[in-house]
Amino acid sequence: MRKRLISLCSLMIFFSLPTTSLATKDPLIEPYSATYSTTWRKGISFKVEGSQTLTQQNNGTWSFVFSASTMLASLKESVSFTLIDDQIRPLIYHYKSKVFGRKKEALLTFDWQAMKVKNDIKNKPWKMDIHTGTLDKLGVQLQLRHDLIRQKTPLNYQIADGGYLKDWAFKTVGKQTISTKLGQVEAIKVIRSDNRSKDRQTTFYFAPSFDYLLVKMQHKEDGESYLLEIESLH
Repeated sequence: MRKRLISLCSLMIFFSLPTTSLATKDPLIEPYSATYSTTWRKGISFKVEGSQTLTQQNNGTWSFVFSASTMLASLKESVSFTLIDDQIRPLIYHYKSKVFGRKKEALLTFDWQAMKVKNDIKNKPWKMDIHTGTLDKLGVQLQLRHDLIRQKTPLNYQIADGGYLKDWAFKTVGKQTISTKLGQVEAIKVIRSDNRSKDRQTTFYFAPSFDYLLVKMQHKEDGESYLLEIESLH
């Protein structure tokens, strides 16, 4: 159950994207806050609610933060970044969780002059080379939305994670009208294509009428399911 709860929180973090004003020219860098809920089902059912914010700092960098908590766990994930030529460039990525008393933490520092990234957490240090366009696990969600708005293809990304560069890929597969707390919305259906199998599938729904806001996500794996849904926009 510990592993599944961690996965639940991770899904909320990775797949929930920011909200913005409908009139903005570049919604990637508009400050926002939003609330999403995720329902987990396998025998029992419970919800986890998370808040997500994007703010600009006085030094011109940006801060992207997700936090969630239940009676069983707490989690906070954040990244500071700059935006260069429509590309997210992470500076510091921080992940911290506590589940049933068990703690997990990662602190990635990106050195773009040396083209390297290192994990600074004690007992689990690592360092590796990076390439132009390398992203962290949280910032990639901003980049994906940014690229969907601009109809950029292919939607392929390299993610620094666990001492490796991992390839993540996404694919659009049509449109669908779905029911949300924002009402009936027409959404672009997107699948994560690099890890798709019969037993593991993830589907996302982005609403063009809300600047490609993620309004729904479904994930199935090993007989379990997760449902992410938009709760409110602020």
